[in-house]
Amino acid sequence: MHRIAIVADQPVWRAGLEKLAADADLSVTVAVPCVDDLGSDRYDAVILDLPHIVASAMDTVAEAATRGSVLVSTVWDGSPMLLATVRAGARGCVSRFAEQEIMGGAIRVIAQGGFYICPRTVHQFEAELAGQAAGGPQGLTPREVETLRWIASGLTHRQIARRMGLSDDTVNTYAKRIRTKLGVTNKADLTRIAIEMAQAGADGGVARRPLPPAKT
Repeated sequence: MHRIAIVADQPVWRAGLEKLAADADLSVTVAVPCVDDLGSDRYDAVILDLPHIVASAMDTVAEAATRGSVLVSTVWDGSPMLLATVRAGARGCVSRFAEQEIMGGAIRVIAQGGFYICPRTVHQFEAELAGQAAGGPQGLTPREVETLRWIASGLTHRQIARRMGLSDDTVNTYAKRIRTKLGVTNKADLTRIAIEMAQAGADGGVARRPLPPAKT
């Protein structure tokens, strides 16, 4: 029997997800409002319900991934977060508006060790992959473009490494390469250029919204 955990801050959503799992002949081991309440136990699948997907949620996804294979249920509103969610540790992404059969099937796939992208988000996922493959300006690789976007949001190298599923040393190397390619020598100038590029849409379509100012 698969061990299924549900993490949702709203009791109604927890109850609904429990029923969906039961309808799919899956037994829910625990249903809690936050990841910390899972303790140190491991599960075959962790269903993580998020009202909206934002950059700050990537830490929650990464934390849930330490407890088992994560299926993120949220409103994918077109913001470029699908790849970031997968890199943070998610094994599946499903829309909150998906049909019951879709959600049940997704839970089963994740519990069996598979990977799942629901039909409602396939086109967005493909678009993000295409944007990554296209690369960026000044000869930046797709991974360097993504690193630059996170730098513009004010994250530390360690936080970026966690979101991208990389080591701190790898992110440091990316940052050095970016500075060389953009001709800047300090973090302040790099952050300024990153914000300007993101706001101008110069990153090959990866960032579709202006990014917040860097933290001081």
